[in-house]
Amino acid sequence: MKFTALNHRGMASQEDIYSQIGISIEEKDKLVADVIRYVLFKNHQICGCPIKREELTSIITKTYRQRALPALVINEARDKLSSIFGYELKELQRARPLSANQNRSTQQSQADVKSYVLISKLPPEVFQKYVEDKGNMHVTGFTFMAISIVHLAGGQISEENLWQHLKRLGLFETDQMHPVLGDVKQALESLVQQRYLQKNKVNGPEGNVLVYELAERALDESVNARMKEYISQLKNEKGVNQFNTLCQL
Repeated sequence: MKFTALNHRGMASQEDIYSQIGISIEEKDKLVADVIRYVLFKNHQICGCPIKREELTSIITKTYRQRALPALVINEARDKLSSIFGYELKELQRARPLSANQNRSTQQSQADVKSYVLISKLPPEVFQKYVEDKGNMHVTGFTFMAISIVHLAGGQISEENLWQHLKRLGLFETDQMHPVLGDVKQALESLVQQRYLQKNKVNGPEGNVLVYELAERALDESVNARMKEYISQLKNEKGVNQFNTLCQL
């Protein structure tokens, strides 16, 4: 019987764990660095869209075939992203559609796929002062406005009704040259890609209808709290005027 050497806390050391699967600490460190580098650059490249676990796994499995290795490397990369860079590599839990009469094909297309997003662990005031891109504030404003509309509608709204609300704010589906957002339809679609919203096809009396629902990132506790704060701010006239000025409505 093979025993693993334990340290003074009764836990196997890193050297023992990796030696058992035939990987040196140097090789492991390089894989962890490769995963971290990929996550940071990919997150910037795709503007915060989720990164699939299979993408991270492929970085490791293209050279190594040990089954346990990807989980070990990704977990250590997650720890270093937190301790060194101040980011949480958060796994998204796929949100189930609220629609009871949703097409089966749509449900199947949303089969669970593990994915991650980077979330800053810095205090809000520190993040806003040293990290946040002030030139990107209009995107943040649009994001919170869109998910707030869906939230106030009970977490689900038809595509037609959502655009009716957006039109009242001067945002039109056909507008591809908005002075702040550019292509407004694409700006809304980006919220689906980033998993703030999910778009589902529902069977209705007049045929298939597209509905928007809150997705994983909008349902996250921290985002949900900020969204409710945002809604309360917009209840006063000053908040509405500030947002209207921001979006040049």
